[in-house]
Amino acid sequence: MASIYPVILCGGSGTRLWPASRSDQPKQFLKLVGDRSSFQETVLRVRDLAGVAEIVIVTGEAMIEFVAQQTDELGAWVTILVEPEARDSGPAVAAAAAYVHAKDPAGVVLMLAADHHISEPQIFGAAALTAAKAAQSDLIVTFGVRPTVPATGFGYIRPGAALLDGSVHEVAAFVEKPDQATAERYLLEGYLWNSGNFAFKAATLLDEFAAFEPTVAAAAKASIAEMTLELGVGRLQPNAFGQAKKISLDYAVMERTSKAAVVPATFAWSDLGAWDAIWEASSRDDEGNAQVGDVDLRGTSNVLVRSTGPYIGVIGVSDIVVIAEPDAVLVCHRKDSQKVKALVDGLKAKGRAIGSRRSIATNGAEALVSTAKFCVDLQRALAGEIIDFTPSTLQLLEGTIEIEGELYAPGTILQLETSGVARVISMATLLVTTAR
Repeated sequence: MASIYPVILCGGSGTRLWPASRSDQPKQFLKLVGDRSSFQETVLRVRDLAGVAEIVIVTGEAMIEFVAQQTDELGAWVTILVEPEARDSGPAVAAAAAYVHAKDPAGVVLMLAADHHISEPQIFGAAALTAAKAAQSDLIVTFGVRPTVPATGFGYIRPGAALLDGSVHEVAAFVEKPDQATAERYLLEGYLWNSGNFAFKAATLLDEFAAFEPTVAAAAKASIAEMTLELGVGRLQPNAFGQAKKISLDYAVMERTSKAAVVPATFAWSDLGAWDAIWEASSRDDEGNAQVGDVDLRGTSNVLVRSTGPYIGVIGVSDIVVIAEPDAVLVCHRKDSQKVKALVDGLKAKGRAIGSRRSIATNGAEALVSTAKFCVDLQRALAGEIIDFTPSTLQLLEGTIEIEGELYAPGTILQLETSGVARVISMATLLVTTAR
């Protein structure tokens, strides 16, 4: 058996899970179901699989701290490949394949999404090993989950003829998300949910990229060839990676290759794509209620209520979702969970930053700008308050503050090289710029 290299993709922001999930706190790192994030659960599912040589995480610069912190919590060692820019899943997967191939020309990649929920890890492990074994025969194997309901939010796979020992099948067709009537027909005809997880030899996938999207293959190999690893972190070479076409793995390879195969999987699976999926995956009481945080439910049924900020009291309702963050609250019917994306798109169209990032920082300030390299917060404080600062640039817009016995008036700009505190003499407004 060839060595297995799990590759976990950590991109995307999960806009259907707003206001909890945003670009500066994406859903894969949130503890939405249980005590661990879906990213952590994904790492745990593969860490002890037989034949695993190295776990590889592909993510962006802004997510490195999340990855490092959450793998430290698990005591798991991983290699982090950092994309200089998001170019969809195709270039990301190709770069990971190029990395594995450079280390182990016979290596098998187990490519997994970081934001999926699988409640039966033992069944997943057996399916993963079956897929990895089939991948050694130059097949590109996807996990097809047996549907439990006629879901309209997933793509489907029509399985074809049995291959090898019958444990995998040809992919006869990939089909897009269906309407309700079509989904019901797919369920009866044995179609499978397309989970978006794969197993393949690194060499096989790179050959297919070279055949169908040569710029992606060339960019992936070049970005790895010019990369160095420091303390387990490797930054893909920006100029090389930027030459890759923006394209998904499905469009680049899976819908064009003759090597696509599917392993039917029986584990319970969800892509946690919207709040109704979070409710479905959560532990619920006898009335079907799922609740997290400072919440009080009376006379309710089949509701999801979650608060990371204010107390929420809910009385006499059914089948709704209430999500409260310190800066935003969402209330909707569970069946309308998919429409949250349209709400977020509307916020962005109006220029509302709250649609893509938190407007309240952890210190109570309002986040004005947040990028991969720095963030700018607007902070207000009343006379007598003490403000804690980390190394940052501070601009006093109004009021008076005292730092280490010195008084500062409006217009002052201070470069704070070390952490410290400021005492507010008169009501103050400050801009605080902090490097990430």
